[in-house]
Amino acid sequence: MKRNLLLSLFLSAALFANSQTTIIDSIFSGGIYRNYRLYVPAAYNGTSAWPLIFNLHGYTSSASAQQLYTNFGPIADTAHFLMVYPNGTTFNGQPYWNSWGAGADDLGFLSNLIDSLSASYNIDANRVYSCGMSNGGFMSYSLACGLSSRIAAIASVTGSMSAYTRSVCSPSHPVPVMEIHGTADGTVAYAGASGSYLHIDTVVKYWRQMNGCNPTAVFSNVPNINTSDGCTAEHYVYNNGINGSSVELYKVIGGGHTWPFTYPIGVTNQDFNASEKIWLFFRKYKLNQLVGISEPLENPSALNIFPNPVTDLVTIEAEGFLSLNIIDLSGKTIINSNKKQVDISSLAKGIYSVMIITEKGRHIRKLVKI
Repeated sequence: MKRNLLLSLFLSAALFANSQTTIIDSIFSGGIYRNYRLYVPAAYNGTSAWPLIFNLHGYTSSASAQQLYTNFGPIADTAHFLMVYPNGTTFNGQPYWNSWGAGADDLGFLSNLIDSLSASYNIDANRVYSCGMSNGGFMSYSLACGLSSRIAAIASVTGSMSAYTRSVCSPSHPVPVMEIHGTADGTVAYAGASGSYLHIDTVVKYWRQMNGCNPTAVFSNVPNINTSDGCTAEHYVYNNGINGSSVELYKVIGGGHTWPFTYPIGVTNQDFNASEKIWLFFRKYKLNQLVGISEPLENPSALNIFPNPVTDLVTIEAEGFLSLNIIDLSGKTIINSNKKQVDISSLAKGIYSVMIITEKGRHIRKLVKI
């Protein structure tokens, strides 16, 4: 009997060691315990560094529901990446992510979670990404803006960029972005909501200009392989951004607040697999390549903007300076100059992005006009 029990335990351990698993755990961050689910494919053995992808749930949802709904497991098993599903805190009694500037320090939590997982798993620090559904998509944009030193690319499904996130957005490098959104989304409207979140076309334009991509997209219709799903899809790709970055949009014509290719909830597109497209997008990018020939992260003093905040004259110090663009929060270039000192006294008070072009590349900095 004892021998049979030991044999059973041995076989169970061997089976566990060679099968995928979901680990449920928590870390202490921001004065509270924050929990998460980590999907570890069977092939992971720690001998090589693997990518890590955040998959963030929507408002009122949860990590477990997001894991089931988006079905990334089979992709992670074959593509070899770790997928972490963190849980947000609560707002009005419902789980949510802080993308509007009030509430828990979710940026701090997710940064701490990278550190915690990296201490236990062999994670490639140059290949950390974030995707999410709805409020999780909003939070992914927050990561692109506020944690770009650690995030290589992001994707949002049925999410957008909050007005608050845009007002404080200051990525340290080009951030490739994919947006997947239905034109009939009744929860996060494609047309945006004034004072709350941006029109999806405005989000795409913002990141296209921030990344220095081509102004004209490569367009294609997604093959309509399922004619009974009630919608079709269009694909827009803005290429040739700084250091190879790009911006992609899957515009689901007639699509609802849903994740394409999952089980139908309302109008759910079945013509393409959103989870698969997100991974194919992510795998093209590494953080060190996106930093590329731009100013190294370890040498931020190589480029200087002063004074900042500024009232009238702003001066640029940069070796090999060629020109600059000052860009407003809508993504529109409002000043283009080849001079190192520019008078911005006529500009409205607020936050702007400055793209500085040098002989070594392009560099983006935040400028505050007071």
